[in-house]
Amino acid sequence: MATTDFIAAIELGSSKISGIAGKKNNDGSIQVLAYAREEASSFIHKGIIYNIDKTAQALTSIINKLENQLNNAIAKVYVGIGGQSLRTVRNAVSRTLEEESVISQELVDEICDENRDAPLMDMIVLDVAPQEYKIDHTLQAEPVGVAGRHIIGQFLNIVARTSLKKNLEHSLEQAKVEVADDLIVAPIALAKAVLSENDMRSGCALVDFGADTTTVLVYKNNILRFLSVLPLGGSSITRDITSLQMVEEEAENLKLKYGDALYEEEGETPATCKVNDERTIELAQLNNIVGARAEEILANVWNQLQLSGYEKDIYNGVVFTGGGANLKNLEAAFRKVSKMDKVKTVLAVHDTLHGMDESLTKDGTQCTLLGLFKAGKDNCCLQETVVAPQPATQPTTHTATPEPPTADIFDADEELRKQQEENRKRIEQEEKKRKEKRKKEEEEKRKKEEEKRRKEQKKKPSRFVSLFEKFTDTFLDDSTDNMK
Repeated sequence: MATTDFIAAIELGSSKISGIAGKKNNDGSIQVLAYAREEASSFIHKGIIYNIDKTAQALTSIINKLENQLNNAIAKVYVGIGGQSLRTVRNAVSRTLEEESVISQELVDEICDENRDAPLMDMIVLDVAPQEYKIDHTLQAEPVGVAGRHIIGQFLNIVARTSLKKNLEHSLEQAKVEVADDLIVAPIALAKAVLSENDMRSGCALVDFGADTTTVLVYKNNILRFLSVLPLGGSSITRDITSLQMVEEEAENLKLKYGDALYEEEGETPATCKVNDERTIELAQLNNIVGARAEEILANVWNQLQLSGYEKDIYNGVVFTGGGANLKNLEAAFRKVSKMDKVKTVLAVHDTLHGMDESLTKDGTQCTLLGLFKAGKDNCCLQETVVAPQPATQPTTHTATPEPPTADIFDADEELRKQQEENRKRIEQEEKKRKEKRKKEEEEKRKKEEEKRRKEQKKKPSRFVSLFEKFTDTFLDDSTDNMK
């Protein structure tokens, strides 16, 4: 039986593109209905798409696999965006009122819009994490309704290179994948899926140890305070191991099976591990390489936490997740680097999963995908209007028995299928027109607001003119006093 109510999400990672479709149950659990993945290491590096054609092909394959498992068409999907250039930038916007007034929602919206329009060189704002608002001399999380004369909006803008978003959009467009809502910042979706409310409120750092990148996020008082992406990950360790004269696949297998971030030799006889049927190497030799690279990555993570300025305020410590977090003794190695006590690893989302148990492993590699799924709200199924066949009219008088129809009994089904297809195309066209109209209206509204803002700015005297007028008034007042 076809599934007609589901949420679909896609994650584009450096090692794989994965897709999921499922339902959110009333008890808070997740019912997974479909799952698919494609290898992506040959055309996505450090979260950045380098080959749009291959990415589009992989996206098309993911959608087809999900639709086959659902036995229904997907109209739209929730898509995450992440990558090496992702980071946060602080910004502040201030307003001084003529007299003390109650802060309105309209004023706050104007401040938020001005922050969004802040010029950035070759960068684009993907999302904004509002921090506190300073009203006169007091910090407020919710400024609307508070009285004051001077307000400063403090923002944390999540930005990335323009090409990161543009290449992703081109790939989705080429694959004819409709995006539900806006692109979701993948690390934020991950944080909401694996961190508890207490972690975010008390202060916590999340470290997503991925294949090509390691993402560091800091939360305090339920607000994102810092985000940075390091161009190092589990694949960096794998590539280092290949220096022992082996192919990457063998190196990856050795890392997963024998890798240790804090290896210590036990006994007098050196322990060995098997590379293939013909060769073995010493464990100490392998883990000297693993430990050195792991220490470098963890030292960079600790440096980012120090740069955030919150390293002493994360009372709930550091949480590791992602595929790289499976490395043995990773927590102990980070304690050694940072001197922090509270370090833990979370390899699964805190929601209960049902279905697809053989595909969704609890090793941290699918937490971001599940986070994107959790962020979805709308039904992603392609809704079709089915035209029901009209019942035959019952005769009211006795007439001769009608002759049986000569047409094939499947003609009606064929006609029904044609009607369904026509309705589907009509609905798609109407939906497309509605979206284009909505986009046009939003663009016109934005232009009007910008024009209004420019006119208001022109009316305001410049700081130089204001100072000059103030100086002139003071001078004239002094001259008048002297004359008297």
